[in-house]
Amino acid sequence: MFNSIRGIVSAKGSETAFILTGDIEWEIAMPVNDLAALVPNRECRVFTWLYHREDQMRLFGFSDETRRATFLEILKVEGIGPRGAIKIMGGISQDDLEHALEAGDLARLEAVPGLGKKTAQKMLLSLKGKLVHAQDVSVYSSPYNDLVEALAAMGYDRRSAAEALAKADAAIDPSLADDVREKLLFKEAIVYLSGA
Repeated sequence: MFNSIRGIVSAKGSETAFILTGDIEWEIAMPVNDLAALVPNRECRVFTWLYHREDQMRLFGFSDETRRATFLEILKVEGIGPRGAIKIMGGISQDDLEHALEAGDLARLEAVPGLGKKTAQKMLLSLKGKLVHAQDVSVYSSPYNDLVEALAAMGYDRRSAAEALAKADAAIDPSLADDVREKLLFKEAIVYLSGA
């Protein structure tokens, strides 16, 4: 519904930013490390996600799309709601979270405030391989990004999808038309991912 909000930071709370856009002031819940980057009375852009239930609506915000994608992945973990995900993300940096998940570092996850042993184990099982470092994605051209997302939507983890696409790309004739190459890349990447 809302992708992002651009406006002036009118105030900040402990886990909330107030962003003024024209005559509307938005109250946006944010992880503390994303919130720290906002400067009062300066313009900012916050990437948003709207939580809507029968009895309440709440807007959550993030410094960039990677942070929002991380939040949405954390929400998929059983027993973690939006407020819990915000608290978890505020207790660990993006890089530390990604490294802990990739390395299977349960002790590092357990050290995050508000994250107990059982929930940390669930996160490890659910999210390993699902979060990709921004620099890993940026090395690929835009067709790769679209294909990585398409493969992720099919249930493949993003890092493996990116690696499979790179392997497929090396084997495909570069002189083919872009649309033909993209279809072949997708097909070959699935072959690599399925281990066939």
